[in-house]
This record gives sequence, C-alpha cells and structure tokens, in this order.
Amino acid sequence: MDSIRSLASQLNHDCACYSLDVEALHQTLHADSVLSAWWPHWQDTHAHLFSSTGLFISQTQLQAMQEAVRVLHEVMSLPAWREQAMAQAPELARSAMGPRGVFMGYDFHLTESGPKLIEINTNAGGALLALALTRAQRACCDAAREWLHAATDIAQLEARWLDMFAQEWAFQRPHEPFMPVQGPARTLAIVDETPARQYLYPEFLLFQDMFRQAGVDARIVDPQELVWANGQQQHQGQRIDMVYLRLTDFYLEAPAHAALRQAWQAGACVFTPNPETHALHANKRHLATLSDPQWAAQMGLPGAAREVLARVVPPTKLLTAENADQLWSERKGYFFKPLSGYGSKAAYRGDKLTTKVWAQISTQPYVAQALIPPSQRVVMVHDERKALKADVRAYAYNGQVQVFAARLYDGQTTNFRSDGGGFAPVFATPT
Repeated sequence: MDSIRSLASQLNHDCACYSLDVEALHQTLHADSVLSAWWPHWQDTHAHLFSSTGLFISQTQLQAMQEAVRVLHEVMSLPAWREQAMAQAPELARSAMGPRGVFMGYDFHLTESGPKLIEINTNAGGALLALALTRAQRACCDAAREWLHAATDIAQLEARWLDMFAQEWAFQRPHEPFMPVQGPARTLAIVDETPARQYLYPEFLLFQDMFRQAGVDARIVDPQELVWANGQQQHQGQRIDMVYLRLTDFYLEAPAHAALRQAWQAGACVFTPNPETHALHANKRHLATLSDPQWAAQMGLPGAAREVLARVVPPTKLLTAENADQLWSERKGYFFKPLSGYGSKAAYRGDKLTTKVWAQISTQPYVAQALIPPSQRVVMVHDERKALKADVRAYAYNGQVQVFAARLYDGQTTNFRSDGGGFAPVFATPT
C-alpha cells in the first residue's frame, strides 16, 4: 500500500504537465447551439471551471471511497436511521415518495490513512462536466500515457444516467413507463433559481440535450415560472411530469417555491432529488451521528460497517451551549459548518475564526468537524509550479459510484476562482 500511495503522491507532486485537450473538450461540449455559442466566451466567464491538470489517486483509495459510499448508503437506508432522521426533519420531508435521489455527491479529502468523508450532498453538480472533462484528456508524453486511466468505467455513462432517471420514475410510478411508446413525451423540468446565471448553467444545457436526444421534453426552468393548476405542476401551460431539482432550498420553504411545494406534497410529479432525500442523507447533523461509535454499536451495525465508518468519517460534534467554550478553546482542530449550509457558505476553519465571528455562530446550528487537511496537487500556472488543494467527489446513485471528479483550489474552501484550479479528472494508479 505504501508504494501505491507514494506513486500517486509522486505523480501529483512531480508531474505538473497539462493533460487537457481543449479542442477535444470543445468537441465533447457540443450539446446544442446555445452551448456552442457559449464556448467561445467560456474563458471570459468560466476561466476556472476546468483545470488543465488531473489528480492521481491509487486504486486502494478509490476502492476505499467506493466501499464508504456503499456502506453509508446502506446505513442510511435502515428503518432505524429513517426514524431518527425524520424525527429531526420538517413535516414536508417526511413523505416517502420512492425516489432515491440522483447524483448524490460524497466529498472526500485524501490522507495517508485513507479517504475521509467531508460531507454528503443531494444535488451535487458537475457530473456531466466531469465526464466531458475526463473524455478530453491526452498524454503530454509517452511516459505519462501509462497513468492516464479513468478511475471508473465511463463508457455509455449517459445511457446509464438516463436509466437512473427512469428508475427514479419507476419507484414512484411503477405502472407507467418513463418513456411511453405512444402519446406525448414526458416533460422534465431542470429547476434552479435564475438558472442562466448559475455558474454550472452549461451543465444544465448538457442535461437538456441528453434528455431531448432520448425523447424527453426537457426544460430549464426558474421555479417562479412554475404554477400549480388543476392538480398539476405546469410550465407555460404544459404539465411537468418530473423535476430534476437543483435548488439549494432543500425543503421548498421560500414563497417563490410554493408551486413546487404543492406539487411535492400532492405527489403530482416525480422529484429527484427531493426534500426526503436531503433529510435522510445530507443534513450535516448526520456527520455527528455517523462518527459516533457508541451510536453505531447501539444500532447493531455489523462490525465491518462500523469499521468503515470509524475509518472514513472524521469525529464531528454538534455545537451546543454546553460545549461551546471547549470547542472555542480547541477550535484550531476543527472545521465549523452550518447545519443548513451548502457550498462552503458560512463555513470556517477554526484557526481562521475571529471572536466576532465566533460570537455570531456559537448560538447557531453548527457542527464542528475534525479538521482534515486536503491533499495537494502541483500544477503549472504561467510557467510556474503552484501547489493547489484537492478534494474528491464521488457521484453515486443508490450506493454505487458512477464517476469521480476532483476539485483543485486554493484558499479556505473549495471554489472556482483559483488559477490552475477547477474540476479535474481523476486518474487511477495501479494496485
């Protein structure tokens, strides 16, 4: 294992060459005329979306992440887990509609002792972009060609993703085909706030094209364009059959999301992911539960599952009035995250906390997660070597990893503002 880790580490430190074939990426991102029109300007608006350098990870680490995703999903599918999670969830999230949630995102930092889970997301963006990026790689030299192996099988992945949405449909509508042979096509809405202004809007266009090529009427929709009428979710007078939800208002609480909320409560269309998915998997309170060995023992989890959780989930505590003083004194060893946060918003490294910020967050719903420094990847920026931080996202469905992607960045948290950073493909070194 040491030689495998050292090989990946050596490549990440010493091989800073570019592997991105920009022209191949252009050819891959030809979803429709809108995306093609966007491409000439992408360096102006999305200069840090794609890194030109990939991240090398050993098969041992990749397999550990795949096992962790499987075990986490199995634990979170237990009846006792559901009972506990729903007791803490809003009433809206307690409806069991059936769908499991597409594109679950499990974020990891890599350490010498193995991968460590940082958080779980239910509407993880970037999977289609990561796929396009992975396909657009070339070896910078013959020596590098040996190591540019994709971390997962990406052949026919779009077809598997379409099957995933069809399966989500079947969980809620088992007697109705997702793609009817006769009659009108299903209508699917990709929903997010002001979608054209979202940084990952290009991915929405890729999704739209993928669905339309399969015969699904896919629309990119702002939630305020939706109405609840005649027992239906409608957009411009057309019934919406399925919602691919990219909102970060996970429980549809905003007034502008009233139509979505009504449709969800009525079961009028299939939502994926949905409020139930978030309550079961992505509430950051769960990180404290999953890292508690006493809880795992009380739940009667098998020994193998308990060992995986102990290895992968960093110690995490709920911030309370009783432990606030202790956590402040030990703050340099923790990363503080709001229970309702997303995308590193209002999250703080303990060693960067000021007394003013602490006064604000110490009375708010937060978790304190043991600080796990990210691994590093050396890249070339303006002909100079630069060390960036790296995290790894496993995109998964129903406990099975579909594709890996890395995100390279500098600063306190993951971002798309770092020279040389952005989404990066994951290359597997041999076992």
